[in-house]
Amino acid sequence: MTSAWRRLLCAAPAMFLTLAACGRDADDAAPDARPVRAVVIEKSKLGEVVELTGSIQPEREQALAFRIGGRMIERFVGSGDVVKPGQLLARLDSQNEMNELRSAQARLTAARGRLREAQNIFAREQALLARRYTTKNQFDQAQTAVETAKSDIEDATARLKIAQDNVSYTELKADAAGTIVARQAEAGEVVQPGQAIYRMARAGGWDAVFDVPARLLREAPTDARLDVALSDDPAVVAPARVRQVDPQADPNTRTFRLRATIQSPPPAMRLGASVTGRVRFDPTRAISIPASALMETDHKPSVWIVDPATMTVSLRPIRVERFTSGAVVVAEGLKPEDMIVTAGVQALHPGQKVRLPDARR
Repeated sequence: MTSAWRRLLCAAPAMFLTLAACGRDADDAAPDARPVRAVVIEKSKLGEVVELTGSIQPEREQALAFRIGGRMIERFVGSGDVVKPGQLLARLDSQNEMNELRSAQARLTAARGRLREAQNIFAREQALLARRYTTKNQFDQAQTAVETAKSDIEDATARLKIAQDNVSYTELKADAAGTIVARQAEAGEVVQPGQAIYRMARAGGWDAVFDVPARLLREAPTDARLDVALSDDPAVVAPARVRQVDPQADPNTRTFRLRATIQSPPPAMRLGASVTGRVRFDPTRAISIPASALMETDHKPSVWIVDPATMTVSLRPIRVERFTSGAVVVAEGLKPEDMIVTAGVQALHPGQKVRLPDARR
């Protein structure tokens, strides 16, 4: 072997090591793009269905009570009975009130007699005064007696009216049509004025009553409509319309009481039954993104935007309208055709190159 070949063979390993080192330096100088998952934004119709659990209650419920106290001797209706206006429901012992009535009648009769006597004396004194057979003082006394007798009649008439009213108050009557939902006193009890004897659901409407969080009230459409179904028999369904929302939240649950009038409730829907209400939010054109795409920068929500030309990422702040199950509805900050990163967001930095092995529309 010549000396030239010997020198070439000796130099070959060194050249190989040098080329390998150059290749490594080139690889280190151009780092690999980070793989991420991404989607392209598009507007879609969003419609959310929310289920609420509540019960059926009367639209108007009132307590029925006596206006005076006494011992209740008769009760004519019970829970579940349907009553009509003016129907007798219960009666108190009216012996004392009848005595007061007879006394008031007697006082009125006596007052009328005194008035007739005073009028006769006044007429006589008036005739005598004209012929100067009596004094002016006696005439004035007779006139005053007539006025006093008239006042006594007015007082006796008012007392008689009070006594008559008290007698009528010993009978408890329904002032409207409805259904007795609770009986709160029994015959033989001594009741006080205003003490509830019955609770009556007035005819004219039933409500489905729900306790709802404030978020649903903010997002629910105005004049919302519900589908109300029995909890134990979902096949029994009736439409309902929101009638009233309490202005103040419950201090314990922080929810708001919502009442929806049930339209044409079927017979199977009875007062107190548990029901489920389904309300669909009006679908709107909005942007929805996966919750995994959301970042927080300076305590504000943001997302990574991919530039398709350079395949680099940048942060963009957004304004969130609401959160749904597994998704975020965006109000501002994104537009159709924007490409956002949905997986790998925590390992990125502004300007970083990415590759999209499964980018999809």
